[in-house]
Amino acid sequence: MTTVPLPYRLVGRRRETADVVTLDLEPVGESLQPFMPGQFAMVYAFGVGEIPVSVSRTVEEQRLSHTVRAVGAVSRALCGLPEGASVGVRGPFGTSWNVSAARGHDVLVIAGGIGLAPLRPLIDAVLTGPHAYGRLNVLAGARTPDDLLYQDEFPGWKHPFGAVTVDLPIRGWTGRVGVVTALLDEAHFAPAHTTAFLCGPEVMIRAAARQLIHRGVRADRVRVSLERNMRCATGHCGHCQLGPLLLCRDGPVVGYDVAEHLLDVREL
Repeated sequence: MTTVPLPYRLVGRRRETADVVTLDLEPVGESLQPFMPGQFAMVYAFGVGEIPVSVSRTVEEQRLSHTVRAVGAVSRALCGLPEGASVGVRGPFGTSWNVSAARGHDVLVIAGGIGLAPLRPLIDAVLTGPHAYGRLNVLAGARTPDDLLYQDEFPGWKHPFGAVTVDLPIRGWTGRVGVVTALLDEAHFAPAHTTAFLCGPEVMIRAAARQLIHRGVRADRVRVSLERNMRCATGHCGHCQLGPLLLCRDGPVVGYDVAEHLLDVREL
């Protein structure tokens, strides 16, 4: 990793939803070390500031994709950049999904909202090596149908099972309505031989993880991505502390055997 931002150029942008944009970046000169699925970068909008953003695709050499929601000054600035603009990027930071540890297992992906973005490279990895893994299940939830990410890619994730659900249907929506954990009854996986990957709101992570463990998935094989306010990404400022963890260094991805007691304490 590098603590000094390297210049990257915006070579592609795609609007995913009303407030979410996927940015494709390529290095202007020197490139960062390869990112593993689940890791994040600190992306700097010149003159505004930097924020942590998970990598949402890494399949092309040297190119990074980041899916960003416009919720603050920096994220709004990044989402508003035109193609050809430059940003600063440093990383890679944090722990990965450790996809290779799921070899030989059924893979269960559960995402809520923009939590699908850091899970997308994991799905790519499983699809490019299908004979190394068991059955792939992708379950995604969103507030409304208009908030669903990567809608054009989802048909390729439906084998053997993939489904989306929304909290609030709109006129014309004929799909599922309800919480994403309700989809688990339809998924195809053997609990004793499953590795699950969860990202989204903490209430969803807790509910899904508890249901999986109750059904027989080992807690250490339920991998979750946690979110806190990351500032330095090097474990020095302490803003991202969660109990004994500094999530920019010890996370964001941890096993639920580690996360369970931390997420049970509201003050943390």
